[in-house]
Amino acid sequence: MSYGIRTFDEWEGQDLDEVLRLCRDLVEDVDFPTVKRWREAGGKVVGHFQVYFPQELAHAAGALPLKIRGAPVEPTHSDSRFGSYLCSIIKTSLELALSKRVELELFVTHPICDAARNLAPIWGRNFEYPCQILYLPQHANSKHAPSYLRDEYDRLAEVIEQATGGTITPDALRHSIGLYNRSRALMRALYDMKRTTPWKVAAEDAYCLVSLSGVLPVEEHIALMEYVMPQLQARTAREEDRVRVIFEGGFCEQPPLDLIRSLGRSCYVVDDDLLIGQRWVLSDIDTSGDPLAALAHAYLEQSSYSPVQHDDRKLKEAMLEQRFDGAGAKAVVLAAAKMCEPGLEEQVAYTQALDKRGIPFFVSEFEENMSSFSQLELQVETFVENLLFG
Repeated sequence: MSYGIRTFDEWEGQDLDEVLRLCRDLVEDVDFPTVKRWREAGGKVVGHFQVYFPQELAHAAGALPLKIRGAPVEPTHSDSRFGSYLCSIIKTSLELALSKRVELELFVTHPICDAARNLAPIWGRNFEYPCQILYLPQHANSKHAPSYLRDEYDRLAEVIEQATGGTITPDALRHSIGLYNRSRALMRALYDMKRTTPWKVAAEDAYCLVSLSGVLPVEEHIALMEYVMPQLQARTAREEDRVRVIFEGGFCEQPPLDLIRSLGRSCYVVDDDLLIGQRWVLSDIDTSGDPLAALAHAYLEQSSYSPVQHDDRKLKEAMLEQRFDGAGAKAVVLAAAKMCEPGLEEQVAYTQALDKRGIPFFVSEFEENMSSFSQLELQVETFVENLLFG
């Protein structure tokens, strides 16, 4: 395992149901025990905000890349650092650090929206460690984007080295890229299963297996996935009469696990954009040449789509339709986090495109601290019944 540090070995030797239960418990644990174990063993932690971050850079420096994506906690400390009308992920992410649930050597955010862009300076006022903005290209189609992004990754690598005390050599970075290639390949296989035989893996379990890639050392995530995937494939569960749906709108703030669980009980969620940053790269990254250039190429040319990347080759409506058709779906659940400007704007384009094709869709909003799903569950059940019985 990475640098001799083990963070999550309770699953080893357990049957599949117990492994999945342990994974669910870990995802819902707002005290991040794996990160604490890493730090207690002397490891360094690089926190990165949603959506996409080149985790390979932190890993090559010997640090644990930690996806900071908020949590279902009350922003008791962080509320006073922000204005009132902001998405909850901004507040609860800072709350995790202020309440010492997570401790970092470096925090990196991105200009994916006004709130995220301003998170680094606000974070920096409260902690002594460096807080940086990773400036991903705003114009992904520019001929200068690859060289610009390669240089930006080079700048970030130097910041990571200074913050963690590690050294990012080309060989170490190539090794890290190879490991993350394997981790992403396993997650792609999981999503292939969701699309083809969704009755073998519950929506909540698939979500948790992907989510853990953001809190575990990549070596541990690979070992976990290699243990679980054959057992999921071997399941003899039978297909039920459920509607196959696409969930779209979880690219940044994540819906509560209970909401994913509830949706999975009514439908087969055959594809989604949940935690899309962990699955952003759609094919293996080259490990033979300049690793920084390879990472930049992968972000621009081997990547998925999202409202926070502006690429004329990836029109969001067309990409959603491709996801819908590729999964053999029958309907779309369009969601957005409350007060998420990019997400709410995209809903307009999505609904128009789906209306044009006559694809059924359901529109909803969510937030991390949703405590009751009764009304939403009733709406989903009604939507599904109308699809099934007209």
